[in-house]
Amino acid sequence: MKIGIVGFSSSGKSTVFHWLTGDAPDPARAQQGQVGNPAVPDPRLDYLSSLFKPKKTTATRMELLDTPGLHPTERRDNPRRLAILRDAGGLLVILNGFSGGSLTDELRRFRDELIFADLEIVTNRIDKLKDQAKKTKAAKLRELDEAESALLQRVAGCLEKGEGAGAAHLRPDEEKAIRSFQMLTLKPELIFVNIAEDRIGKPLPEELLKVAPSAIQAPAKLEMELAELSPEDRQAFMQDLNLTEFSKDETLRRIFHGMGQIVFFTVGEDECRSWALPKGSTSPQGAGQIHTDLERGFVRAEVVGYDDFKKHGSMKEAKLHGVYRLEGKTYIVNDGDIMHILAST
Repeated sequence: MKIGIVGFSSSGKSTVFHWLTGDAPDPARAQQGQVGNPAVPDPRLDYLSSLFKPKKTTATRMELLDTPGLHPTERRDNPRRLAILRDAGGLLVILNGFSGGSLTDELRRFRDELIFADLEIVTNRIDKLKDQAKKTKAAKLRELDEAESALLQRVAGCLEKGEGAGAAHLRPDEEKAIRSFQMLTLKPELIFVNIAEDRIGKPLPEELLKVAPSAIQAPAKLEMELAELSPEDRQAFMQDLNLTEFSKDETLRRIFHGMGQIVFFTVGEDECRSWALPKGSTSPQGAGQIHTDLERGFVRAEVVGYDDFKKHGSMKEAKLHGVYRLEGKTYIVNDGDIMHILAST
């Protein structure tokens, strides 16, 4: 899943990208966007690997896209800067938590930019449909264009009121009809506040949490600087700052799950691996993440939940206690499921 890292140019957005991916920002990629692929840390995979001792352990990865910063005073150019996010599956919005400004106001301004960019796309399409209606003679084509135009005008009405496209309460078939527009205000969003050391241990403002209840925070630049110190110096500085551990791993997990993703595991002597899957997916869709042939030929899945497996300590004991089970094509995969796919060839 591609996740766009977005924010205003003063937010420290590229610093967060560097911190999360380990890749230093490349000035040559500043306008096109720079991609990093950090692994999603998972203590459950570490445990399974320690137990099965496979030849290889593979963690699922995210695709993070660092994008050009937006300029509050140059709105006309911002839709172009945001255009590279159209194919992203979600947005990680970076707010400036080190300058003392209002985080809620900054988030509101940023969301306004997304609305403005979506409104431009929608109104351009509505205008094009109006032009087509004047030229189209076929009744069926006119009917389809009119239906699309009515749907887009409904969405535009929400955007013009300063609301995201989600405020139109689209049905699944309506969302599918406008999916090609890749609207920014319909994408999953997680707010990350990039803080300085003086904010460590302090809660996020209640005002911000009212509009972004799942918002998270961390001192990205400070953690990068501490990571470069010797272990002795690092421990001393962390004690002075009341830091008990780095927050990078937890932040990566929060981003991953905040985008509506879960993981399932495959285990064995050759490899233990975690696989990313959208929440709500079926077992055949999970099989497809491993290989498309497994989805096409899916017969059933042997499944045991991670907690049940750890409680009993082995597949044999899990079977004896009735928690190792067979599931069919309608089974919805849970986060942490350990799966073995059975498929016809």
